[in-house]
Amino acid sequence: MKNTERTERIRLLGRFLQGSGRWFVLCILCGMLLTVTDMLIPQIIRYAVDSVIGDAAAEQLPELARWLKGRMWLLAAGLAAVGLTAALLRYYNHVFNAKAGETLVKTMRDTLYTHIQRLPWSWHQKNATGDIIQRCTSDVEVIKTFFQDQFVSVFRIVILIAFSIGCMAAMNLPLAMVALAFVPIIVSYSLVFHNRIRDRFTLCDENEGLLSTIAQENLTGVRVVRAFGREEHERQRFEAQNQVYTNSWIDLCRTLALFWASGDMSSGLQVMSVVVLGCVLCANGRLTPGEFIAFNTYNAMLVWPVRRLGRMISQMSKAGVSMNRLAYILDSQPEEDVPNAGEPPMEGDIVFENVSFAYEAGPEVLHDVSFTIPAGSSFGILGGTGSGKSSLMHLLCRLHAPTTGRITVGGEDIAQMKARHVRSHVGIVLQEPYLFSRSIGENIGICGVSAEEIRAAAITACIHEDVMSFSAGYDTLVGERGVTLSGGQKQRVAMARTLSRRMPILIFDDSLSAVDTETDENIRAALERDLGGVSRIIISHRITTLMDCNQVLVLENGAVAQLGSPAELYEQAGIYRRVYDMQMSLGEEETP
Repeated sequence: MKNTERTERIRLLGRFLQGSGRWFVLCILCGMLLTVTDMLIPQIIRYAVDSVIGDAAAEQLPELARWLKGRMWLLAAGLAAVGLTAALLRYYNHVFNAKAGETLVKTMRDTLYTHIQRLPWSWHQKNATGDIIQRCTSDVEVIKTFFQDQFVSVFRIVILIAFSIGCMAAMNLPLAMVALAFVPIIVSYSLVFHNRIRDRFTLCDENEGLLSTIAQENLTGVRVVRAFGREEHERQRFEAQNQVYTNSWIDLCRTLALFWASGDMSSGLQVMSVVVLGCVLCANGRLTPGEFIAFNTYNAMLVWPVRRLGRMISQMSKAGVSMNRLAYILDSQPEEDVPNAGEPPMEGDIVFENVSFAYEAGPEVLHDVSFTIPAGSSFGILGGTGSGKSSLMHLLCRLHAPTTGRITVGGEDIAQMKARHVRSHVGIVLQEPYLFSRSIGENIGICGVSAEEIRAAAITACIHEDVMSFSAGYDTLVGERGVTLSGGQKQRVAMARTLSRRMPILIFDDSLSAVDTETDENIRAALERDLGGVSRIIISHRITTLMDCNQVLVLENGAVAQLGSPAELYEQAGIYRRVYDMQMSLGEEETP
């Protein structure tokens, strides 16, 4: 990792630790005090064995030891006091650790969610929803686990190693050197395994993201899967990716198993060497029984932090991968307004001036498009699939920016306006509306409008009577993505949601395709009646939907093919007349 990238990751960690840092500090302090407390116990035992319990003559013992010989309960009370102190420190260590970890998770999730909300529409088109969710859940948990279980142990480990080595060296330096000889070995093979574990964990993380994407797509598109009888195909697709994911984890577990087996062997050899040599020294009188017991206790304590250091290195590999995956989201450039962006009125004429547009790494979908929509008029757009109709409206909503040309409202370039201001004045109803798993009333009034405004919008969208036919009325739950409503009902609820905001520019992107022609006509009449002064842009494949528009734009292959009133276009030989004749001959006005 480059120095600049490492610096950025440290800064990102600093952002994540805001709010949880103090709890981690308290947790670390408790852990350090707990380590010191635990270290006192072997010394008390050593002193008791060598100076109080032993058979040495009273005159050979220190004055304190002679005094304690008949008061062993004081040693027991001392051990109990140390144990009680350790218990309290351990309790607060866990409490502060939990607060620190959960606060860290909250900060990470809030930071990610806020940033994702500000990312441009093009970023969301390139990144699968399931993978984003996996990064914001599994990867966040990996980082939390590292900080809670590994990072807070660093300071305790340092004290434990230093204290253990000091006490062991004070009791017997040669035996202490034997114990320390294995530490570089354990650290060395841990560093060797670091990269291998990181690479395999990266592969596991990526495969989990793909698996989450498949599951998310199938759960949200369950009706399509059932309608086309694709259950078996999707099951096989999921199981195949699940097998890849499983195999990648098995491969990682093999590496971890080899890593921990190496650690067990090294630790076992260390303990065996210390015990064997300690017995020899004890038999030769160079080590007292109490020192032998205390030395082995400290050696056991030393084995844990050294092993923990190896585990920390492996967990650091995982946390590093997760940090990079979260950094990918947070390093993505958010949507930003130009300097000094304004909030001018948006009730004027809408003008497209020589607008061309191409998606990233794709061909141009709009070519030198120019037209004007007079304020308060009804403007229709007709064109075949792929002609650029929806792209045109996405540009007006500032979801994308023109490659060349500009779009003005009331003479002001929308590129010089705040994106939030533009979108608060331009409402769009999509052909495939998205409804939340809430009641109909909550879906319509999602922007915080009153019950009266919800009802008025529903009447204009011709959905009020349908809603009142349900037993719960506007409190009727629509299910995930509006699954309990018909296609036409979902479109009209979505239309009511947009109408409730009372914006000066409304876009209906083929949003009446699922309703019958009678309802279509009623909605158009209601729009004309209730939305006086509002600029209405209606995209449709149905000629009857466009016949009441003041003007109709016909697009072909991303360019303007025709522009004029429905009567004028009818008189011209062109796409509009061909579509009109075709639909009228098929009785389009009679078909639902």
